[in-house]
Amino acid sequence: MPQPGPGEARIITETGLDRRIADIIEPVLVAMDFNLVRVRMMNQNGLTLQIMAERTDGTMTVEDCEAVSMAVSPVLDVEDPVDKAYHLEVSSPGIDRPMVRKSDFTRWNGHLVKCETSILVDNRKRFRGKITAVNEDGFTLERDQVAYGEEPRVVIPFNTLAEAKLILTDDLIRDALRADKLAKAQAANQNDEDDSEE
Repeated sequence: MPQPGPGEARIITETGLDRRIADIIEPVLVAMDFNLVRVRMMNQNGLTLQIMAERTDGTMTVEDCEAVSMAVSPVLDVEDPVDKAYHLEVSSPGIDRPMVRKSDFTRWNGHLVKCETSILVDNRKRFRGKITAVNEDGFTLERDQVAYGEEPRVVIPFNTLAEAKLILTDDLIRDALRADKLAKAQAANQNDEDDSEE
């Protein structure tokens, strides 16, 4: 499975204040070998700034969340994009994650996704189905519910996407756990190699 490189551009980004915050923190994350998944200011517990991030191998531990929080807090304090008090919450994207990079679609090819486009594609804006193919410009979706007169497959260009998210299934859970286990094994092997070089 191809992995996103640090700093691979997101095809789905925020607007307004969320975008300003993302622009401030993304360089900090990239420098730490993390990818920003999403920034969202939410009205919960007063005001909560949710930052979703992950390592370039797709993993994210509690320690990683703490490291990201400690790195972005001072930058946000200096830039001060939010004029009210807020709570900072750093989390992993989770298994039923938002899909924000082209590599997300390649990585999770064969899985169910629901997405929304900003313009009509094949006479609709909302889609749900299995990703069956991915190229530089978009992905092919095999619909799991085909309305009368619709083709079972539709090609959705990346530049039309407004939102996309994986749908939780047993297959997705199995593949996500397998990918996480593989990433941890590779990280452990890398650490062993680093130790032997000293």
